[in-house]
Amino acid sequence: MRTHYCGEVNESLIDQTVEVVGWCHRRRDHGGVIFIDLRDREGLLQIVIDPDTREAFTHAERVRSEFVLRVKGLVCHRPQGTVNENLASGQVEILCAELEVLNSAETPPFTLDDTDISEEVRLKYRYIDLRRPTIQQRILLRSKVVRHLRNFLDKHGFLDMETPILTRATPEGARDYLVPSRTHPGSVFALPQSPQLFKQLLMMSGFDRYYQIARCFRDEDLRADRQPEFTQLDIETSFMDEEEIMSVTEEMMRQLFKDVKGVELPSPFPRMSHAQALQKYGVDSPDLRIPLQLVDLADIMRDVEFKVFAQPAQDPQGRIVALKVPGGNSLTRNQIDDYTTYAGHYGAKGLAYIKVNNVAAGRNGLQSPILKFLPDEAISRLVERVGAGDNDLILFGAGNAHIVNESMAAIRVRIGHDMELAEEGWKPLWIVDFPMFERDHKEGRFTALHHPFTAPATQSTDELKDNTETMLSRAYDMVLNGNEIGGGSIRIHKADIQQAVFDLLGIGEDEARDKFGFLLDALKQGCPPHGGIAFGLDRLVMLMSDADSIRDVIAFPKTQTANCPLTQAPSGAEEQLRELGLRRLKSGTTK
Repeated sequence: MRTHYCGEVNESLIDQTVEVVGWCHRRRDHGGVIFIDLRDREGLLQIVIDPDTREAFTHAERVRSEFVLRVKGLVCHRPQGTVNENLASGQVEILCAELEVLNSAETPPFTLDDTDISEEVRLKYRYIDLRRPTIQQRILLRSKVVRHLRNFLDKHGFLDMETPILTRATPEGARDYLVPSRTHPGSVFALPQSPQLFKQLLMMSGFDRYYQIARCFRDEDLRADRQPEFTQLDIETSFMDEEEIMSVTEEMMRQLFKDVKGVELPSPFPRMSHAQALQKYGVDSPDLRIPLQLVDLADIMRDVEFKVFAQPAQDPQGRIVALKVPGGNSLTRNQIDDYTTYAGHYGAKGLAYIKVNNVAAGRNGLQSPILKFLPDEAISRLVERVGAGDNDLILFGAGNAHIVNESMAAIRVRIGHDMELAEEGWKPLWIVDFPMFERDHKEGRFTALHHPFTAPATQSTDELKDNTETMLSRAYDMVLNGNEIGGGSIRIHKADIQQAVFDLLGIGEDEARDKFGFLLDALKQGCPPHGGIAFGLDRLVMLMSDADSIRDVIAFPKTQTANCPLTQAPSGAEEQLRELGLRRLKSGTTK
């Protein structure tokens, strides 16, 4: 039906006859001459229909938005003064000889240019929403990114292999989506949260290098960068240590950005320990474009009478930090109050501040409600430590270390963007030296910081048990502009280490045998050293396309309540429930 896509028609085709198809984006009648902007996935093309082409003109008169058309005509230069530099085809137009209406369309529920539409409506009519040029460009970018990643891994000897979707529930940090089994009444499959154990088994099977564009499912609370089903680039390899895995995947990312975005990422990526990241930025995925850092003040505030600062300074589980904001003195009290409210969303009870008017004037050059509670020595030391200058603002976080880290990390990012302090461009880095475990104080036990198959930085079970609190893991995360885009580790490849980790996590031998017996058996059958990494494909494309949400780079996403307005999923399935031996209770649950 066509010789070219609309966006491919340009000056090189002048005086040639072409055939194009697409949707009517806009129709204009200018004094008897009809103009139609024809749209396909590659762009817009202006069609000119003259009354002299009677049959085509008759068809064009009834064309409305979103009609599907086929056009045949001559490629001509646009008249002087009508060139559209924003379009690839903006130098030319098609003088229509034939126009066929392939299908009409009802008045759409919204125009493609309308930006003030609720997400519910957009997703209900997603097939129309997907016609938007911006959304189409993002979906096309996604396809290009996937193709590039596949090509890179293919060239480096990785095998594209699939792992099961119906599998067994395993503890990986989120709730599983369960699928009742008809052939095994009372039993369920789980949809995979990741292909973790199967890709490890592939390494034990001798395939050496594996990758998969894998669908994963997690029944968890949703945010802008989360979906109940998502896609990751999953990679596993044998006989490579963390340095080699990080090197090859870093090069993959550098080539991707160079070829797809025309961007040169640094070589090598900088590295930062998990402890350094928390100390300087309060989070293990810092945005290095923002040149603000947290500064610890515990030693300065430990002996002051101001309990709000002194108590967390003395508490092993507490933390007190300062954040210097250059030029932040210009913020009004109302603006600071807004930041205080924002910090409260992360559990902070307040956000103390000091405005620095004149450093040389000492206490008299400062402005803050808390100054009266602090001695001169503490004030001078903290101003010197944070490196404050005239017209700077100092913000304080004090309290439980976890809350301080989360709230001040969020404030750092928000105020950095609000004050236009963030640099342009891309700032990747590796976070390394993660703790092996973190303590769940409510449950009184250890949990795995990554997952229970991550290798500790020791091959000794005795050392692992003797140094549980301080043991590091062989894990690594790739961070880009404040977003974790990939996470991985060297895996445990010895059965005794794996069982020791299970023991420390409170997974006894019987439970481990029940849930992971197949893995423990495989580890005893000549398991090679291996490791891997998984990249969040949706999040990566979201960043590369400058989208606000991963929903904008997924063809058919779910809402934040994990439903699909388009298909009305999830839905009832009474007949299937009866076949499975299940019945719905009044509360909506089944049994």
